Amino acid sequence: MKNFTTSLVNRCTTGNVQLVKNPTKTLFYGLLLVLAGSKAQAQLTATGQFRTRTELRSGQGTLSPEGSVPALFTSQRTRLNIGYTGYRYKFFTAIQDVRVWGQDASSINRTTTDANDGVLLHEAWGEVILNDTVSKIQNFSLKAGRQSIAYDDQKVLGGLDWLQQGRRHDAAVFKFSNKGYTLDAGVAFNQNTEKGINTVYNGVPTGYGAGTNGIGTMYKSFQFLYAAKKFHFGDISFLFFNDNFSQYTTAGNPAVKTFDRDVWSRKTYGFYWNTNVTRKFNLTGNLYAQGGHDKDGLSIKNAYLASLTATYQAGRKLFIGPGFDYLSGNDGTKAATENNRFDPLYGTPHKFWGHMDYFYTASGFGANGLLNYFFKVKYNAKDNLTFLMDIHGFQSANKVSNGAGGERTPYLGTEIDFQVKYGLTKTVNIEAGYSIMQATNTMASAQVKNVANPELTAHWAYVMLNITPNFMAKK
Repeated sequence: MKNFTTSLVNRCTTGNVQLVKNPTKTLFYGLLLVLAGSKAQAQLTATGQFRTRTELRSGQGTLSPEGSVPALFTSQRTRLNIGYTGYRYKFFTAIQDVRVWGQDASSINRTTTDANDGVLLHEAWGEVILNDTVSKIQNFSLKAGRQSIAYDDQKVLGGLDWLQQGRRHDAAVFKFSNKGYTLDAGVAFNQNTEKGINTVYNGVPTGYGAGTNGIGTMYKSFQFLYAAKKFHFGDISFLFFNDNFSQYTTAGNPAVKTFDRDVWSRKTYGFYWNTNVTRKFNLTGNLYAQGGHDKDGLSIKNAYLASLTATYQAGRKLFIGPGFDYLSGNDGTKAATENNRFDPLYGTPHKFWGHMDYFYTASGFGANGLLNYFFKVKYNAKDNLTFLMDIHGFQSANKVSNGAGGERTPYLGTEIDFQVKYGLTKTVNIEAGYSIMQATNTMASAQVKNVANPELTAHWAYVMLNITPNFMAKK
């Protein structure tokens, strides 16, 4: 491209007399020169992902009734990512297909609708660079479209990559960064359809349920502000997130919801920090509070999240550390007049509260809150081989009713997670894991999981193949 551009410039400059006599040729070569210059500055990226995960589930997500047969299946994610960087703009799109092996017939009748169609646009955004190339500011831009929004350790805002579908938002985000400072401000506004008048959002996107932690509804809109600063000893950040849910009234038997244009607003705000106390000792923590009103209009008060994780490098290859998470909840022995339950928004629960996904995923857990005591071990046997083990002790953060005026023991169960990660190449990775949960009757109770005649010992195992090619890489 450089040689072509140089040759083109020489032709335009040395042949200027002839070009002036031929305006059409002058314009043609001028356009080629502009395109050649832009091509030289632009950058095209093309990557992909093929990820299969075979799982054996016997009580994963919730306890199984006695005599249940474990589930065995393989799910697959296939992604194609195309990005392009030009002068003062970026473009990116990620198309993905997610499905379970055997979900579709081997020969599909295309004249009918495929109910299991898992093809969707995971990301599609454009970013406009607002500062000039000669500016001393590192970055000031507007990123608009379908995008993943993830910050810090992803406890409250994360991409949820473990889930094959992942998580994304249709939003616009102003982004500023300079000399270790980061300041992002984002907004989103959702509608079900394109209408001229009387638009009311019902919180249910077409084709699938919405929300985390089983809330079953999508936000009508959100606004957030994120500020962070990097220091030599670590970093600290502040997040304010306001999500709004469409108000509704109920009538009839069975009750039917009627939505209107007003909203209930939930406000979440707090800090994250990551500190290198010494060269081998690290502390990571979160402290968040929640207020306003929940999706059903109930007032949120005294709702908090607090966490602290310590990591110590005990050897060249060994990392160990304890930690705890506290998420507030309601007193199950009293009638609820307000909501004291902290909802961890749109984070990545699989990363923090056990790999078996009992807490804050799709099950609606959280009425009484959670105390999670854990100890983690990581051993890097080789550059391409890592072993991990997490031990969790789960307990309700508040009282759990026994349904007869008393309360249950607050302990919910003990979970142990094992993982092994092996990189065959930089592109091909294999991962396997096994988890076991020893639950209590409180976990299976109607006030927590509501499982009749439960198997209190649950198992889960998986094997995952992950291939992430870079199609533009030089061979």
